[in-house]
Amino acid sequence: MSAEARVSELKLELPPAPKPGGIYHPVLIVGNLAIVSGHGPVRTDGSIITGKVGETMNEEDAYMAARQVGLTMLATLRRELGSLDRIGRLVKTLGMVNAAPDFGNHPQVINGFSNLMVEVWGEIKGKGARSAVGMGSLPSNIAVEVEAIFELNH
Repeated sequence: MSAEARVSELKLELPPAPKPGGIYHPVLIVGNLAIVSGHGPVRTDGSIITGKVGETMNEEDAYMAARQVGLTMLATLRRELGSLDRIGRLVKTLGMVNAAPDFGNHPQVINGFSNLMVEVWGEIKGKGARSAVGMGSLPSNIAVEVEAIFELNH
């Protein structure tokens, strides 16, 4: 099943694709790779999910924020590529969690993003290499930021 068909079947509601917050390309195509700049969790109404995990936000809400980052990234990919069906697989994810110094469950938070990618592209193509790290702060106090690399279909 195609990625676009899966998004429809899962009834996923994508937020508006955000405009760049600086001087960069949201998606840069290099060869057969789509390198996606860091994305935050944008809700369907355009607002962002903020908070510091372990202080003002719990792990479950942070997981959902990471999932929302995935939906936001899908919106950007669709806008930039024309269709999610141009993507062959997820290659690499870097997930950053706005976390209190004593919070240590960064991988469990970023699973919110990763599980969404598996839902859309399947167990093989939706699962790539990954890093999940904690940060002392993130832009605009967003709860989670994720950047990713996707391989494009030939």
